[in-house]
Amino acid sequence: MLRITELRLPLDHPEDALRTAVATRLGVASDDLLSFSVFRRAWDARKKSAIKLVYTIDADVRAEKSVRARLKDDRHVNPTPDTSYKFVGRAPEKLEKRPVVIGTGPCGFMCALVLAQMGFRPIVLERGKVVRQRTKDTWGLWRRGVLDPTSNAQFGEGGAGTFSDGKLYSGISDPRHHGRKVLTEFVKAGAPEEILYVAKPHIGTFRLVTVVENVRAEIESLGGEYRFGTKVVDLDLADEGRGKRVRGVVLEDGSTIETDHVVLAVGHSARDTFEMLHARGVTIVPKPFSIGVRIEHPQSLIDRCMFGPSAGNPILGAADYHLVHHASNGRSVYSFCMCPGGTVVAATSEPGCVVTNGMSQYSRAERNANAGIVVGITPDEDYPGGPLAGIAFQRHWEAKAFAAGGGTYAAPAQRVGDFLAGRVSTSLGEVVPSYKPGVVPTDLAQCLPEYAVVAIREALQAFDKRIPGFSMADAVMTGVETRTSSPIRIPRGEDYQSVNTRGLYPAGEGAGFAGGILSAGVDGIRVAEALALDCALSSAKD
Repeated sequence: MLRITELRLPLDHPEDALRTAVATRLGVASDDLLSFSVFRRAWDARKKSAIKLVYTIDADVRAEKSVRARLKDDRHVNPTPDTSYKFVGRAPEKLEKRPVVIGTGPCGFMCALVLAQMGFRPIVLERGKVVRQRTKDTWGLWRRGVLDPTSNAQFGEGGAGTFSDGKLYSGISDPRHHGRKVLTEFVKAGAPEEILYVAKPHIGTFRLVTVVENVRAEIESLGGEYRFGTKVVDLDLADEGRGKRVRGVVLEDGSTIETDHVVLAVGHSARDTFEMLHARGVTIVPKPFSIGVRIEHPQSLIDRCMFGPSAGNPILGAADYHLVHHASNGRSVYSFCMCPGGTVVAATSEPGCVVTNGMSQYSRAERNANAGIVVGITPDEDYPGGPLAGIAFQRHWEAKAFAAGGGTYAAPAQRVGDFLAGRVSTSLGEVVPSYKPGVVPTDLAQCLPEYAVVAIREALQAFDKRIPGFSMADAVMTGVETRTSSPIRIPRGEDYQSVNTRGLYPAGEGAGFAGGILSAGVDGIRVAEALALDCALSSAKD
C-alpha cells in the first residue's frame, strides 16, 4: 500500500477525477490501480476564487515494488504507515482490586474503554446522570433557568464536550496513533465515518449523545461497571515513605471502594474535588487559563470572508476562523472554541454564576457563528495566592456576570459598537443573541478585568482587518467565558501517577493535561496504558 500526500484537485471536481488523478500521480494505468481510499481531505482556501481540495490517499497498485523504486525520490509517495492501535498488555489473571475511573468525559470513557479491552473490568464513577437525562436537565437551565448542580453542561455522562461543537482534532504530538484509536472507536459507536478523513472533523451534540451511550454499552459488555449519581468526596490514603499511596475512594454515602489505582478524569469544573485533593495534600499547582466573552456574527459573513464565491459549498460547510492578537498592554487575545453555525449556551455548574460556552450540532446550520474572544491570564500576575486562587478568580467574575444579567441565569450582553465606544447597550441590533435563557443588554466592562476590556477592544479592531465586518456594530458579545481550561494542574511523573500520591492518575483537561475532546481521549488512553504497565510490574514483583 502506498500513501500519496498533497494530491490537489479543484473544489468541484467530478467523482471519477480522483481515481484518474491517483493513477496519473503514480504513473500507472487505471487497471493497475487496484483500490484506493481517502485517508485525509483538507482544502486550501488561500485563493478564494480557486479553492483546492487537498487529499492524502492510500493506494493499492500492481507491481508496488517497481512503482516505489521509480518514485523513490518523491517525498509525497511513501509506504502507508501502520496506524492501527497496539495494546500494551492484558490485565493480570489475579487482579484483586479493580481500577476506578472517576469521570465519564472523553478522557474517562476512553481510559475505561481501553482498560476494559485489556480485561481490567474498571469501575466508572460519575456524580451526574446518564447522558439523556443529563441532556434534559441541561435544557432545564436553558429553557427555564433551573440549575441542577450535579447534572448540567459540565457534569454528567459525556463531560463538558457533549455540549460543544464536538471538534475532534488537536495539535498534540501523537506518534503512537492514539488519536486514530479515539476516532475509530467513535465511528464504531455511531459517529459518521468521515471523521476518519476530513481535516477538521466534528460531530455535534446530538450525535455525541449516541456515541457516549454506545461506548458505555461496550465497556459494560467487557465487564466494566458504571455507577451514576456517585460522588467521590475523599481518598483513602496510606503513608508510604516520602509520599502517600491510594487505598481507595470514599463516596458521598460514606462507603469506600478499595482500589490500588484511581484515574482522576473529573474535568475542569470539579472545583470541590480540587479542594478535597488540596486538603489531602495531593500536589496541585496553579495554571494559566483565559477569560473573555462569546461573540456572535452572522454565519454568512464568516462564510463570505473565508470562502468568497464558494461560500455555501456543501463540502466546505460553515466556515470557521482562528484569530490571535498581541495587545499593546502585553496581553494576548485569541478566538477560542469557534462554533460555526452554532449557539451560545449557559455552561455554569454552580448557583449564582453565569458562564458561557459555544455549541453546534453536526449540521452547523444555525444562523450565527460564535467564538470565545478571550485574554490569557497567569497565576503570578492575575491570581496569586495559592493553587486554588484561579477558582476564586473564576467565581468572582462569574458572580459579577450573574448579577449583571439580573440574577436569573440570563447573561449580560453588549453590542460590539457600544463596547468599543465604552457605552452601555440598551438594546440589541441585527444579530440576535442565541444564549438561553436570555440576555440583558448592559456594559460588559463590569464583568471583566479592566486589562481584559482594554485588550479585547484593541483586538476586535485588529481582527476586523483579517475578517472585514468582525467589529460590526451589531455583532453581539455575551459574558462571561471563564472555563476555557482548568485553573490548576495536578503534576504527574513519567509513569502518569501523581508526583506525591502513588496509584493516583491525574488525567485529561481537569488535571491540566488536555484541551478538547480528542486530546482528552488520547490522554485517557495513555493513562490506561500506564496503569496497565504498573499492574504488570507489580505482578512481576509478586
